Amino acid sequence: MTLTSTALDFTIKPLSGVIGAKINGVDLKQPLSDPLVAELRDALVRYKVIFFPDQHLSPSEHLAFASHFGEITPAHPVIPGLADYPEVFEIDYTQMSRLKATYGDIADRYDGLSWHTDVTFVERPPLGSILNATVSPAAGGDTMWSNQQAAYEGLSDGLRGFLGGLTAVHDGAQTFASALKARDDGGGEWDGQQYQVLEPVEHPVVRTHPESGAKTLFVNPGFTSHIKELSRPESDALLQFLYAHATKPQYTVRYQWRAGDVGFWDNRATMHSVVGDFTGQHRVIQRVTLRGDRPT
Repeated sequence: MTLTSTALDFTIKPLSGVIGAKINGVDLKQPLSDPLVAELRDALVRYKVIFFPDQHLSPSEHLAFASHFGEITPAHPVIPGLADYPEVFEIDYTQMSRLKATYGDIADRYDGLSWHTDVTFVERPPLGSILNATVSPAAGGDTMWSNQQAAYEGLSDGLRGFLGGLTAVHDGAQTFASALKARDDGGGEWDGQQYQVLEPVEHPVVRTHPESGAKTLFVNPGFTSHIKELSRPESDALLQFLYAHATKPQYTVRYQWRAGDVGFWDNRATMHSVVGDFTGQHRVIQRVTLRGDRPT
């Protein structure tokens, strides 16, 4: 099924039953009208991740598009952005030796990234991320997303009630401590503050989406270390169940990138994972991030 905006002349094609849509008929290199921005934001909240094929944005065009939807953050709390565009986070997956020499064991994850939600180890995780695929393999290197609202709604009433009273601890130190230590400029920056160490933060296991009002799971295997109110064995068991449940095929979509494609996901209601089947092939992505709110 393809949906058409008769007023603004673009189409939305859902990519699965619960998450993901492809949008055609919008030129992201051009300034966007307020009505168009509102419709795209509604599509983001509804579909959780939206794709714009064949855009081929420069970094400045990428930033201009992102600015329509909120405040742009630094590239990453730990890893510096491009020299001329410090808000643009770039990963060239073919530069493994350089990445490993600079960032230690974080580079081991770059052939493919396990399920995670971006930067949940800060007090105000991102609203969303906008990814520009600059170089893509002929095959491989897809990204998968899972709908954390649908996953929450797929749990029993009893378990949803139990989860609503729990707090999760998120910690980026295991993944990014070596990268932060490797910096020679005084540390990372986020929310206007510079820091040299990563301290754990607490977020609710179930958060309320600030725009839709829907409840979503807000734990992820990338950065959630444990559930505060439970013993470690209990926490480990519950988290493993939630991760397995939240990434069932019925809650996911898989997108095959082509150079020039742009993807925009709602970080407040999704997890994502890079498929690590492209070893030795050239894959480069650039990402711009939007400042979020404190989860409640």
